[in-house]
Amino acid sequence: MRILVRNDLCQGHAQCNAQAPEIYPLDADGFIDVPTDTPVLPGQEAAARLGAGACPERALQVG
Repeated sequence: MRILVRNDLCQGHAQCNAQAPEIYPLDADGFIDVPTDTPVLPGQEAAARLGAGACPERALQVG
């Protein structure tokens, strides 16, 4: 399972971070600081999905 990030869609709402801060850290400007195609660690799948699902811009996909 991997996190796919569309940085061009991220608007800095930080809802992913609010739901799963351990998976979706933010940079100094409040935007997601996760490289695209980042692997999800075992046991963090549900949190990764929760954070991605909270993104109003749909900038994150987990699969």
